[in-house]
Amino acid sequence: MKAERSPAAEKWVVKIGSALITDGAEGLNRPRIADWCRQFAVLIQHKNVELVLVSSGSIAEGLHRLGWSKRPTEIHQLQAAAAVGQMGLVQTYESELSQHGVRTAQILLTHEDLSNRTRYLNARSTLGALVGLNVMPVINENDTVTTDEIRFGDNDNLAALVANLMQADKLVILTDQRGLFDSDPRTNPHAELLTHANPDNPELLKMAGPSGSAVGSGGMTTKILAAQRAARAGTKTIIASGREDNVLLRLFARESIGTTLTPQQTPLDARKRWMANQLKVKGTITIDTGASAKLLDGTTSLLAIGITAVSGEFYRGQLVSCVSADGTEIARGLVNYSAGEIIKIAGSHSTEIEHRLGFVREPEVINRDVMVSM
Repeated sequence: MKAERSPAAEKWVVKIGSALITDGAEGLNRPRIADWCRQFAVLIQHKNVELVLVSSGSIAEGLHRLGWSKRPTEIHQLQAAAAVGQMGLVQTYESELSQHGVRTAQILLTHEDLSNRTRYLNARSTLGALVGLNVMPVINENDTVTTDEIRFGDNDNLAALVANLMQADKLVILTDQRGLFDSDPRTNPHAELLTHANPDNPELLKMAGPSGSAVGSGGMTTKILAAQRAARAGTKTIIASGREDNVLLRLFARESIGTTLTPQQTPLDARKRWMANQLKVKGTITIDTGASAKLLDGTTSLLAIGITAVSGEFYRGQLVSCVSADGTEIARGLVNYSAGEIIKIAGSHSTEIEHRLGFVREPEVINRDVMVSM
């Protein structure tokens, strides 16, 4: 059946953290989940919102079901807890949403699902079809199979990647704090809430504090980084307390709640957004001042003459980061040459590549069509 989608629909990604969704050592906070599900149903059925939920809580629920009082550090134990807890988490969402006539779908993702271009496009198509059918996808990282090397790291990051995938209008991050403060409100009673900010303001990360939850893996820092990632697709991020009455419905009504992080940059096109956000950086190319200035405008390819150093092991077609002499990231792109080959041609004119390597693939080390300014 073909999905019927409204062109006027707002696209939302809502992320709920472990500290909110669990009731301490008692497992899931079902009354609170029920209230969010009521709001989800109103948004989907009456407000023309295409909604995707990124929900933490599987590991925390698993800890409760297994009788563990402390979050383990060993990856296989975390995977076991996730496998046990995911059952209860999904059952709860399905049960609560079905009471409002909303169907759900469970989707578990790994980094590999979004770093592979074909699987990325498949995931986007599937999510689009589900929300077009008024089915609410419930997404979590596939903790049961992930390892340290391929983990998203936290569901704030995952939510931002999903927002990019969906080209969402809003990323709503519900947390146990009222929003982003100019200092840590848990230690400074005079801390002031920031109601509006630019996600790329470097001062924001200085204001963020560490995670205060024993069951979660993120803090306010990860939420700011998620907002920066989401901004590349033109997505507005709102960080708000999930304990606020009718928080989602009030946000839909444009009420000012929490902190709104509005992107100031032009959204990237789909392929460059995928490169910048979904691919893992395999190495670093240091470039001189002249090359840095040219790459910042996003209209110039990277030539060998502007390269001063190379670090990491990477091969043709992999993603690398281009940094200035002081380590500031200028751009990312897919290289035409391996790390060893670039070392040999660094600082040389394009006409010298054949002499130094014995062949020429492309005159550019990174073509501007597969490069994105950071």
